[in-house]
Amino acid sequence: MTALLTRVLRRRTLMKALLVLPAFSILRNLVPPTQTDETVEIDGWILKRSDLA
Repeated sequence: MTALLTRVLRRRTLMKALLVLPAFSILRNLVPPTQTDETVEIDGWILKRSDLA
């Protein structure tokens, strides 16, 4: 039973990761890169502009 539960959790984790990948490309297009490395908030996440470029 434990092995089955572990396999299901791993599959769910993999599926969540695959679903989140397109969100990163959307985030990159929201904020254009600038020369300064200021921090911005996007959907509750505090990020540096250089991380989005």
